[in-house]
Amino acid sequence: MTTTETDPVEPRGEAPDRKAGPRVEVLPARDVPLGGPRAMTVRRTLPQRARTLIGAWCFVDHYGPDDVAVSGGMDVAPHPHTGLQTVSWLFSGEIEHRDSLGVHAFVRPGELNLMTGGHGISHSEVSTPATTILHGVQLWVALPEQHRHAERDFQHHAPEPVPLDGGEARVFLGSLAGDTSPVPTFTPLLGAEITLRPHATVTLDVDPAFEHGLLVDHGDVRMAGTPLRPAELGYLAPGATTLTLANTGDAPARTVLIGGPPFEEQIVMWWNFIGRNHQDIVEAREAWQNGSDRFGSVTGYPGDRLPAPVLPGTTLTPRGNPPVHQAG
Repeated sequence: MTTTETDPVEPRGEAPDRKAGPRVEVLPARDVPLGGPRAMTVRRTLPQRARTLIGAWCFVDHYGPDDVAVSGGMDVAPHPHTGLQTVSWLFSGEIEHRDSLGVHAFVRPGELNLMTGGHGISHSEVSTPATTILHGVQLWVALPEQHRHAERDFQHHAPEPVPLDGGEARVFLGSLAGDTSPVPTFTPLLGAEITLRPHATVTLDVDPAFEHGLLVDHGDVRMAGTPLRPAELGYLAPGATTLTLANTGDAPARTVLIGGPPFEEQIVMWWNFIGRNHQDIVEAREAWQNGSDRFGSVTGYPGDRLPAPVLPGTTLTPRGNPPVHQAG
């Protein structure tokens, strides 16, 4: 996906139930239009002004369920990426992916598509004619300094469902509930879809070195005792060895759990580029605008590629997270 947002918001204050578990910070969603002539609107919870990353996860977009006969679906023309990986995960619908590595693939429900755009890659994303309801998440992972110029790559994985006592998990990155994704990552990561049956409570063993984020797709969900509304992202600092999720409603609930050790590097994230300073972004933008081989070309998309927005008149400054306080 692509973004034109420049003004993240502050987290929502919520008093947690401290008897039930450690403090959870609630990050609210905001509506953001994607770039392109037929832009769709997504709900974005990361980055925030107060929190840039959760582990190496630096971008969380949540969209749908959208009736494509009304919304027009997704049609994102070829656009570039640097310094990151894109993680596509659908709940319903189908998206056609084309990239400058030459990959032509489809994003389908319950199947991970992970694209690496280190030094530079470009791709397009279009919902297919067979799609009636489009619903899913798009996530970005920041690459560490050592690997931020990695070569282009594309990985696909369809995880098997893992039964839980009260729900089910699909682990698309990292390890959880006895299952491990085979997809390699440049930093330790966790990514999993977790569904909860009505009135079910699930306690998961988690890595205490990880910070975690829980995005609620639908349902009445509590994360470590703190209620989360649909489309909100709950944040839990490192330190916990278990994570308790509860569905307090009469209908099933669906969530996406992400995590990783705190990402100690500061980043500059502008448009679809991640760098370490203003000049990194200037160079990437110029390369895209000038049709440089750095990003290659996408074949098969029936239209022009997206132009880069105009850079702001001020210097882009690196951002990181506030100091980490252990959960407890």
